[in-house]
Amino acid sequence: MLRYILTRLGHTVLVIFGISIVSFIFLHLSGDPVGLILPQDATLEQIAALRKKMLLDDPIYLQYFRFLTSALQGDLGRSIYSHQPVVGMILERMPATLELAFAALAIALAVAIPAGVLSAVKRGTWIDTISMSLALIGLSMPHFWLGIMFIMVFSVQLGWLPTSGRGTFLQLIMPSLALGVSLIALFARLTRSAMLEVLGQDYVRTARAKGLSDFSVIGKHALRNALIPLVTVIGMEFGFLLGGAVIIETVFAWPGVGRLIVQSILDRDYPVVQAAVMMLAIVFVTVNFVVDLLYVWLDPNINIDGSAA
Repeated sequence: MLRYILTRLGHTVLVIFGISIVSFIFLHLSGDPVGLILPQDATLEQIAALRKKMLLDDPIYLQYFRFLTSALQGDLGRSIYSHQPVVGMILERMPATLELAFAALAIALAVAIPAGVLSAVKRGTWIDTISMSLALIGLSMPHFWLGIMFIMVFSVQLGWLPTSGRGTFLQLIMPSLALGVSLIALFARLTRSAMLEVLGQDYVRTARAKGLSDFSVIGKHALRNALIPLVTVIGMEFGFLLGGAVIIETVFAWPGVGRLIVQSILDRDYPVVQAAVMMLAIVFVTVNFVVDLLYVWLDPNINIDGSAA
């Protein structure tokens, strides 16, 4: 088990290192922030002086080495415009993004798992048909479009929910639903497929032959094994939640990291964008590391290579 944990930690470090390289290079190729800071009538001497002051005249590999050295010490730079440490700016907004992501994930699991199990147990019936049809419709809806529709119906037309902002439970409902609907569809279909496979196993038929109730067979014997592929997909889809939050936070004026990234991209404030991408990546790989541990807990036969022992 210790070897497995150390191996996954090594993979996590490599992923973060790779993301730091890619984000650093692409952001530096997106434009020169000096041209945005100085007025249009700035002289070449002023431009050269500011580039030297910001250390942008060094080769890109030296700039990256400086960035990496500072990042390992907890310093990800300062905003070009506000001159505030970007770590503080991001940490201030990170709780809002995580709140939205976990709320969407909780809604998706609370609806998808019962729907998937019910569809598998009632395979071929009208319940199965309706559930999977709704899942297919939900999977095809872009979350930003769904968010706009929610605002038009529940805020503008009915006046039930606030259009934007953060701070109350009512303000969380629409953005988390808009972000989680497509996951409901994906998780429900995956749960149904996994349950159908598990229900056909010999140990499930043996449990039924012993006279155990359907609730006991499904809840105790079948569902735990059916959750193994779902847990894996949850880890991968958490990245979708963080990425989708960038758009949803903009639609609902949700004060999270995603909205900060959008504004910083428009301003070409690349230290903020770079640090935000890095910190979201760290959150993502950390969640995937926890999912790897849950995977082993659900199936102790998984060895260090991730295959059945």
